[in-house]
Amino acid sequence: MHTLLITLLVIVSIGLIAVVLLQSGKSAGLSGAISGGAEQLFGKQKARGLDLILHRLTIVLAVLFFILTIAVSYFAL
Repeated sequence: MHTLLITLLVIVSIGLIAVVLLQSGKSAGLSGAISGGAEQLFGKQKARGLDLILHRLTIVLAVLFFILTIAVSYFAL
């Protein structure tokens, strides 16, 4: 059981790292700071669908990561 949980934890960890790296940055230096207020006021239109999917996938993988970490520590006793 412990080996299975650790294997799942490694897979989820690699997936979480990949999904976070695939997300687009929220700002790009000084130009991002200036246009950031306009994006919040008027809304962001660029690649909204993909960003939303990656955001939700990040949340799911993060929750799985914490659950698996607690399970591994519980079964390690």
